[in-house]
Amino acid sequence: MAKKNTIYDVAKRAGVAISTVSRVLNQSPYVSDSTKQRVEKAIQELDFYPQVNARNLARKEAQLISVAVPTFTTPFFNEVLKGVKDEIKNTGLDFIIYNTGSDNTEKNFTGFIEKGIPDAMLIFSIEITETIHKRLKDLPIPVILIGYEHDDYDYIQWDNYQGGFIAAEHLIKQGYTKIGMIRPHAKSVFSDQRERGFRDALRQFGVAMDEDYLVSGITRKHAGLSEEAGAEAINILLSRNKLPQALFCSNDAQAIGAIHSLKEKGYSVPGDVAVMGYDNIKITNYLNLTSVDQKMYEVGKASIKRLAERIKNNDMKPLKTIIKPELVVRKSTLKPGN
Repeated sequence: MAKKNTIYDVAKRAGVAISTVSRVLNQSPYVSDSTKQRVEKAIQELDFYPQVNARNLARKEAQLISVAVPTFTTPFFNEVLKGVKDEIKNTGLDFIIYNTGSDNTEKNFTGFIEKGIPDAMLIFSIEITETIHKRLKDLPIPVILIGYEHDDYDYIQWDNYQGGFIAAEHLIKQGYTKIGMIRPHAKSVFSDQRERGFRDALRQFGVAMDEDYLVSGITRKHAGLSEEAGAEAINILLSRNKLPQALFCSNDAQAIGAIHSLKEKGYSVPGDVAVMGYDNIKITNYLNLTSVDQKMYEVGKASIKRLAERIKNNDMKPLKTIIKPELVVRKSTLKPGN
């Protein structure tokens, strides 16, 4: 018996998303004429006849969720996506991941939308500019934001200010008075909030802030949130002859790179320089690296649960969820004798 063609085959032949085929079948107005023609041609060529119950399902609720992320090659994003994947198994939905990249995010995101409107969207750590907001409001689909706040959408956000504050507070209470920070290469809302919390803690506890102790790596990979950037930051501090007693890194990858560079140059951690990261990715436990836990996996699961609720009732008022960070203390910041 010949294999029966499916909606997946039609999508592949037409070069569009499955959700776009679904919208063409249901005569949705949110598909361009050229795309509609490509899909209809593929349907004819494959002699595809959709089942009535499948079309009814497509009319009533989402089948395919698009997850937009600026990158999926870092442990932080991977941990959230793991939560998304594990929770989506309980919903009967499926998902695709779209990498917008860290540069030209707005252009890349709107280009993705124009290729075919998804049934629902999860948008991760992407700034909702006026252009993106306008495009989203034109779409009659559920949208959940992670890592960005906007009053018109459900969002799950981390308390980055508090994370920066408790990081500095921990280092101060260990007795360090010369404290530096490795920042991302590219500024963002989360990095600004984190640095503001860091600075406020120093001010509140009466510790002077030496601006020479604040540094970024040169590498632009992952917006400077990489091992390479952490190692480069150490080189810059040493070139200034300004190595602090303790360093707060913007993420764990930076911290790992910084520790590697310090040890290569003969410095001990925490004996000469205490180092802490942010995110509490799994490897930090094996490296004895102090970090700030953002509960990324739980956030991924929570976002899908919320999106499933939103799919059933898209008229609900937007729900705002703030995740409080937790300090996880390990040997990398413990001052000898404490």
